[in-house]
Amino acid sequence: MDSKNIGTGRISSQWIGQSEPKTAHEVVSWMGAMQAQDHAGALWAIALRTPNLTLEDIEKEISDRKIVRTWPMRGTLHYVAAEDLRWMQTLLTPRVIKSYAGRRAQLGIDDATLTKAEAIITNSLKGTSLTRAELYQLFENGGVDPKGQKGIHLIGYFAHMGLVCHGAHVDKQPTYVLVDEWIGQTEPISREESLKRLAERYFKSHGPTTLKDFAGWGFMTMTDAKTGLELAKDSLKHIEIEGTVHWMNKDTPLKTSEAPEAFLLPGFDEFILGYKDRSAVATVEHMQRILPGGNGVFLPTIVIDGQVVGLWKKTVRKSGITITLDPFRKLTKAELKSLEKPAARYGQFLGEPVTVTN
Repeated sequence: MDSKNIGTGRISSQWIGQSEPKTAHEVVSWMGAMQAQDHAGALWAIALRTPNLTLEDIEKEISDRKIVRTWPMRGTLHYVAAEDLRWMQTLLTPRVIKSYAGRRAQLGIDDATLTKAEAIITNSLKGTSLTRAELYQLFENGGVDPKGQKGIHLIGYFAHMGLVCHGAHVDKQPTYVLVDEWIGQTEPISREESLKRLAERYFKSHGPTTLKDFAGWGFMTMTDAKTGLELAKDSLKHIEIEGTVHWMNKDTPLKTSEAPEAFLLPGFDEFILGYKDRSAVATVEHMQRILPGGNGVFLPTIVIDGQVVGLWKKTVRKSGITITLDPFRKLTKAELKSLEKPAARYGQFLGEPVTVTN
């Protein structure tokens, strides 16, 4: 394997274009965690890793509490399998909480504010769910100022602490629920087992990838990342690519088809966001277009044969969905033809007819 194969290997490891039916829970559990600050994009990211899941299918698994949207790592919203939430947060969120201490001080959030906010959240969410606006109003009523970034920072803090998580959406608005009520209790596991489990999930689902990528993905110390890899390595294989050791699932196949293999990925997909080093799938110049102005908003990408070759966007019309392609280079007829299948899959996911324009 050389660097050109890294992208196709990751397509396979990440189950992108998976041909076997899977549940949303199976996809999210395999991936370990899937970035989800763009909720609609996150649902498509799950669906495109199956041949059949629709938007309604995934929303039902969320309502059935199979997968959970919350902050398990890096201070970033992800979907995780419900049974993985507690051990993952126990392992990963203490560093995040500590790293935000300065920001809490800037916002004027002291211990007294945290104590008051925790009481409001605990009492107001018992047996119910609330939208952000509703929770903010209760903060104000209880003497906690949610203005500016204070409100969302408080919610994020208590989500990292394992008190709250997202529930089901109501009228396209996210809601918050108590973790104890939403998923109940799960059996705790040791720190060593948590490190091993996280390493196995990451390298099997994201490989071929590196130790540095693993540490960045989990916002972990290199010491913890090395420990996790050491504990998990018997279930993995490693290869050296241009002088760097990459780890992966023992069963990850390489691309064998001669026809172009194309996908329409959402912004914030793990194919891009799951790595510190993205050079194997996108050039520096292309990353600047994927992340315009370095503003933190990753745009949806066109991927062909494991390489990002352009961007795409959707337009919702009465007649259906129009997908507009914005390639980084002129696509061949075969490549354009190969995009018909992922476009049709996107339409199936949304339950809408889709047309593609270049």
